[in-house]
Amino acid sequence: MPDEPDLRTDRPHSARVYNYIVGGTANFAADRETAAKALEGWPGLRTSMLANRACMRRMARHFAGLGIRQFLDVGAGIPASPNLHEVVQETAPDARIVYVDNDPVVLAHARALLTSTPEGRTAYIDADMRSPDRLFGDPALHETLDLSRPVALTVIAMLQFVEDAQSLMDALVAPLAPGSCVALTIPTGDLAPESRDLAREYTRSGIPMYLRDRAEVEALLAGLELLTPGVVPMPRWHPAPGDAPLPDTATNMYAAAARKP
Repeated sequence: MPDEPDLRTDRPHSARVYNYIVGGTANFAADRETAAKALEGWPGLRTSMLANRACMRRMARHFAGLGIRQFLDVGAGIPASPNLHEVVQETAPDARIVYVDNDPVVLAHARALLTSTPEGRTAYIDADMRSPDRLFGDPALHETLDLSRPVALTVIAMLQFVEDAQSLMDALVAPLAPGSCVALTIPTGDLAPESRDLAREYTRSGIPMYLRDRAEVEALLAGLELLTPGVVPMPRWHPAPGDAPLPDTATNMYAAAARKP
Protein backbone atom coordinates (compact mmCIF):
# COMPACT_ATOMS: atom_id res chain seq x y z
CA MET A 1 0.00 0.00 0.00
CA PRO A 2 1.32 3.48 -0.80
CA ASP A 3 2.06 5.48 2.32
CA GLU A 4 0.55 8.70 1.00
CA PRO A 5 -2.22 8.03 -1.54
CA ASP A 6 -3.61 10.93 -3.54
CA LEU A 7 -6.90 11.52 -1.72
CA ARG A 8 -8.37 13.67 -4.53
CA THR A 9 -10.13 15.87 -2.02
CA ASP A 10 -11.17 18.47 -4.58
CA ARG A 11 -14.03 16.35 -5.96
CA PRO A 12 -16.70 14.26 -4.24
CA HIS A 13 -16.49 10.49 -4.04
CA SER A 14 -19.52 8.29 -3.41
CA ALA A 15 -17.88 6.42 -0.50
CA ARG A 16 -17.03 9.67 1.28
CA VAL A 17 -20.47 11.20 0.67
CA TYR A 18 -21.95 8.03 2.20
CA ASN A 19 -19.51 8.28 5.08
CA TYR A 20 -20.55 11.85 5.87
CA ILE A 21 -24.28 11.16 5.69
CA VAL A 22 -24.09 8.23 8.13
CA GLY A 23 -22.03 10.26 10.61
CA GLY A 24 -18.43 9.44 9.67
CA THR A 25 -15.46 11.78 9.63
CA ALA A 26 -13.47 10.48 6.63
CA ASN A 27 -14.77 13.08 4.18
CA PHE A 28 -13.92 16.48 2.75
CA ALA A 29 -15.63 19.72 1.75
CA ALA A 30 -16.59 18.53 -1.74
CA ASP A 31 -18.18 15.40 -0.24
CA ARG A 32 -20.07 17.39 2.39
CA GLU A 33 -21.37 19.85 -0.20
CA THR A 34 -22.75 17.04 -2.34
CA ALA A 35 -24.22 15.34 0.74
CA ALA A 36 -25.92 18.55 1.91
CA LYS A 37 -27.62 19.04 -1.45
CA ALA A 38 -28.70 15.41 -1.55
CA LEU A 39 -30.15 15.59 1.97
CA GLU A 40 -31.92 18.82 1.16
CA GLY A 41 -33.68 17.04 -1.68
CA TRP A 42 -34.45 13.95 0.40
CA PRO A 43 -33.91 14.05 4.18
CA GLY A 44 -34.75 10.33 4.29
CA LEU A 45 -31.50 9.47 2.51
CA ARG A 46 -29.70 8.91 5.82
CA THR A 47 -32.35 6.40 6.91
CA SER A 48 -32.00 4.58 3.60
CA MET A 49 -28.21 4.44 3.87
CA LEU A 50 -28.33 3.09 7.42
CA ALA A 51 -30.90 0.51 6.32
CA ASN A 52 -28.54 -0.50 3.52
CA ARG A 53 -25.74 -1.10 6.02
CA ALA A 54 -28.08 -3.22 8.15
CA CYS A 55 -29.14 -5.21 5.09
CA MET A 56 -25.50 -5.93 4.25
CA ARG A 57 -25.05 -7.40 7.71
CA ARG A 58 -28.15 -9.57 7.32
CA MET A 59 -26.98 -10.82 3.93
CA ALA A 60 -23.52 -11.65 5.26
CA ARG A 61 -24.98 -13.62 8.18
CA HIS A 62 -27.40 -15.39 5.87
CA PHE A 63 -24.64 -16.57 3.54
CA ALA A 64 -22.50 -17.68 6.47
CA GLY A 65 -25.52 -19.61 7.73
CA LEU A 66 -25.73 -21.33 4.34
CA GLY A 67 -22.20 -22.63 4.89
CA ILE A 68 -20.29 -20.23 2.64
CA ARG A 69 -16.84 -19.44 4.03
CA GLN A 70 -15.42 -17.20 1.29
CA PHE A 71 -16.59 -13.65 0.62
CA LEU A 72 -15.72 -11.11 -2.07
CA ASP A 73 -17.00 -7.63 -1.17
CA VAL A 74 -16.90 -5.36 -4.21
CA GLY A 75 -17.12 -1.71 -3.18
CA ALA A 76 -16.10 -2.09 0.44
CA GLY A 77 -16.45 1.59 1.34
CA ILE A 78 -14.81 3.38 4.23
CA PRO A 79 -14.53 0.98 7.19
CA ALA A 80 -17.34 1.26 9.75
CA SER A 81 -17.54 -1.44 12.39
CA PRO A 82 -19.03 -3.96 12.26
CA ASN A 83 -17.52 -4.56 8.83
CA LEU A 84 -18.50 -7.56 6.74
CA HIS A 85 -15.67 -9.76 8.02
CA GLU A 86 -16.60 -9.03 11.64
CA VAL A 87 -20.19 -10.07 10.99
CA VAL A 88 -19.25 -13.22 9.08
CA GLN A 89 -16.53 -14.36 11.45
CA GLU A 90 -18.93 -14.19 14.39
CA THR A 91 -20.70 -17.15 12.75
CA ALA A 92 -17.74 -18.67 10.91
CA PRO A 93 -14.34 -17.78 12.46
CA ASP A 94 -12.57 -19.56 9.61
CA ALA A 95 -14.18 -17.36 6.92
CA ARG A 96 -11.97 -15.63 4.36
CA ILE A 97 -12.87 -12.20 3.03
CA VAL A 98 -11.46 -10.07 0.21
CA TYR A 99 -12.47 -6.40 0.10
CA VAL A 100 -12.26 -4.38 -3.13
CA ASP A 101 -12.41 -0.60 -3.57
CA ASN A 102 -10.68 2.13 -5.54
CA ASP A 103 -11.20 5.14 -3.28
CA PRO A 104 -7.86 6.39 -1.90
CA VAL A 105 -9.53 7.22 1.43
CA VAL A 106 -10.73 3.63 1.72
CA LEU A 107 -7.18 2.57 0.90
CA ALA A 108 -5.83 4.82 3.65
CA HIS A 109 -8.18 3.15 6.15
CA ALA A 110 -7.87 -0.37 4.77
CA ARG A 111 -5.97 -1.76 7.76
CA ALA A 112 -9.28 -1.64 9.65
CA LEU A 113 -10.54 -4.17 7.08
CA LEU A 114 -7.61 -6.50 7.63
CA THR A 115 -8.26 -7.54 11.22
CA SER A 116 -9.27 -11.17 11.27
CA THR A 117 -9.81 -14.09 13.58
CA PRO A 118 -6.76 -16.38 13.81
CA GLU A 119 -8.70 -19.08 11.96
CA GLY A 120 -9.75 -16.85 9.05
CA ARG A 121 -8.16 -14.30 6.79
CA THR A 122 -8.91 -10.91 5.21
CA ALA A 123 -7.31 -9.06 2.30
CA TYR A 124 -7.83 -5.73 0.55
CA ILE A 125 -7.43 -5.07 -3.19
CA ASP A 126 -7.11 -1.55 -4.53
CA ALA A 127 -9.00 -1.99 -7.81
CA ASP A 128 -11.91 -0.59 -9.80
CA MET A 129 -14.82 -3.01 -10.01
CA ARG A 130 -15.29 -1.90 -13.62
CA SER A 131 -12.03 -3.70 -14.40
CA PRO A 132 -12.93 -7.28 -13.38
CA ASP A 133 -9.98 -8.77 -15.28
CA ARG A 134 -7.58 -6.83 -13.08
CA LEU A 135 -9.56 -7.72 -9.97
CA PHE A 136 -9.60 -11.46 -10.67
CA GLY A 137 -5.97 -11.37 -11.74
CA ASP A 138 -4.76 -9.88 -8.46
CA PRO A 139 -2.51 -12.29 -6.51
CA ALA A 140 -4.07 -11.21 -3.20
CA LEU A 141 -7.41 -12.60 -4.30
CA HIS A 142 -5.98 -16.00 -5.15
CA GLU A 143 -3.86 -16.09 -2.00
CA THR A 144 -7.02 -15.60 0.07
CA LEU A 145 -9.87 -17.26 -1.83
CA ASP A 146 -10.14 -20.58 -3.65
CA LEU A 147 -12.29 -19.82 -6.69
CA SER A 148 -12.89 -23.53 -7.29
CA ARG A 149 -15.13 -23.42 -4.20
CA PRO A 150 -18.27 -21.35 -3.57
CA VAL A 151 -17.83 -17.63 -2.89
CA ALA A 152 -20.36 -15.06 -1.70
CA LEU A 153 -20.10 -11.98 -3.93
CA THR A 154 -21.55 -8.88 -2.29
CA VAL A 155 -22.18 -5.78 -4.42
CA ILE A 156 -23.82 -3.44 -1.94
CA ALA A 157 -25.07 -0.05 -3.19
CA MET A 158 -22.55 0.02 -6.05
CA LEU A 159 -24.23 -0.78 -9.37
CA GLN A 160 -25.99 2.60 -9.48
CA PHE A 161 -22.62 4.06 -10.45
CA VAL A 162 -22.27 1.82 -13.52
CA GLU A 163 -24.15 2.45 -16.76
CA ASP A 164 -23.73 -1.07 -18.15
CA ALA A 165 -24.41 -2.95 -14.95
CA GLN A 166 -25.42 -6.13 -16.79
CA SER A 167 -22.04 -6.63 -18.46
CA LEU A 168 -20.29 -5.94 -15.18
CA MET A 169 -22.40 -8.42 -13.23
CA ASP A 170 -21.84 -11.09 -15.88
CA ALA A 171 -18.07 -10.53 -15.66
CA LEU A 172 -18.06 -10.65 -11.85
CA VAL A 173 -20.13 -13.84 -11.66
CA ALA A 174 -18.42 -15.76 -14.48
CA PRO A 175 -15.23 -16.75 -12.54
CA LEU A 176 -17.20 -18.00 -9.52
CA ALA A 177 -17.76 -21.69 -8.84
CA PRO A 178 -21.22 -23.30 -8.92
CA GLY A 179 -22.89 -22.89 -5.55
CA SER A 180 -21.57 -19.34 -5.19
CA CYS A 181 -24.03 -16.66 -4.12
CA VAL A 182 -24.54 -13.04 -5.10
CA ALA A 183 -26.05 -10.26 -2.98
CA LEU A 184 -27.16 -6.92 -4.40
CA THR A 185 -28.64 -3.75 -3.03
CA ILE A 186 -29.40 -1.16 -5.68
CA PRO A 187 -31.23 2.19 -5.82
CA THR A 188 -34.50 2.47 -7.69
CA GLY A 189 -36.97 5.15 -8.62
CA ASP A 190 -39.87 2.78 -7.87
CA LEU A 191 -40.12 3.36 -4.12
CA ALA A 192 -39.22 6.86 -2.94
CA PRO A 193 -40.12 9.48 -5.58
CA GLU A 194 -37.29 11.70 -4.31
CA SER A 195 -34.78 9.18 -5.66
CA ARG A 196 -34.97 10.64 -9.14
CA ASP A 197 -34.03 14.09 -7.88
CA LEU A 198 -31.28 12.48 -5.79
CA ALA A 199 -29.85 10.75 -8.85
CA ARG A 200 -29.84 14.02 -10.76
CA GLU A 201 -28.04 15.78 -7.89
CA TYR A 202 -25.35 13.10 -7.67
CA THR A 203 -24.88 13.24 -11.43
CA ARG A 204 -24.60 17.05 -11.41
CA SER A 205 -21.93 16.78 -8.72
CA GLY A 206 -19.81 14.51 -10.91
CA ILE A 207 -20.98 11.12 -9.58
CA PRO A 208 -23.18 9.63 -12.33
CA MET A 209 -26.06 7.63 -10.84
CA TYR A 210 -28.33 5.21 -12.68
CA LEU A 211 -31.55 4.00 -11.08
CA ARG A 212 -33.03 0.55 -11.90
CA ASP A 213 -36.60 -0.67 -11.69
CA ARG A 214 -37.51 -4.09 -10.36
CA ALA A 215 -37.46 -5.80 -13.77
CA GLU A 216 -33.96 -4.45 -14.42
CA VAL A 217 -32.72 -5.76 -11.08
CA GLU A 218 -34.20 -9.17 -11.82
CA ALA A 219 -32.44 -9.12 -15.21
CA LEU A 220 -29.08 -8.49 -13.51
CA LEU A 221 -29.50 -11.90 -11.84
CA ALA A 222 -30.71 -13.75 -14.93
CA GLY A 223 -29.29 -17.27 -15.13
CA LEU A 224 -28.97 -17.50 -11.35
CA GLU A 225 -31.36 -19.09 -8.85
CA LEU A 226 -33.11 -16.23 -7.09
CA LEU A 227 -33.23 -16.84 -3.34
CA THR A 228 -36.26 -16.01 -1.22
CA PRO A 229 -37.79 -13.50 -0.85
CA GLY A 230 -36.71 -12.43 -4.36
CA VAL A 231 -36.20 -8.82 -5.41
CA VAL A 232 -37.85 -6.81 -2.64
CA PRO A 233 -37.70 -3.38 -1.02
CA MET A 234 -34.61 -3.53 1.16
CA PRO A 235 -36.30 -3.61 4.60
CA ARG A 236 -38.22 -6.74 3.53
CA TRP A 237 -35.08 -8.80 2.87
CA HIS A 238 -35.05 -11.21 5.85
CA PRO A 239 -35.65 -8.55 8.52
CA ALA A 240 -34.00 -9.41 11.81
CA PRO A 241 -36.32 -10.48 14.64
CA GLY A 242 -37.27 -7.45 16.67
CA ASP A 243 -36.41 -4.93 13.96
CA ALA A 244 -38.86 -2.05 13.80
CA PRO A 245 -40.57 -2.38 10.40
CA LEU A 246 -39.82 0.33 7.85
CA PRO A 247 -42.28 1.22 5.10
CA ASP A 248 -41.15 0.46 1.56
CA THR A 249 -40.84 4.18 0.85
CA ALA A 250 -38.37 4.71 3.73
CA THR A 251 -35.58 3.49 1.48
CA ASN A 252 -34.90 3.88 -2.22
CA MET A 253 -33.35 0.46 -2.72
CA TYR A 254 -34.12 -3.08 -3.75
CA ALA A 255 -32.29 -6.03 -2.22
CA ALA A 256 -31.86 -9.48 -3.73
CA ALA A 257 -29.70 -12.58 -3.48
CA ALA A 258 -29.17 -15.47 -5.86
CA ARG A 259 -27.18 -18.69 -6.21
CA LYS A 260 -25.08 -19.75 -9.19
CA PRO A 261 -26.26 -23.18 -10.38
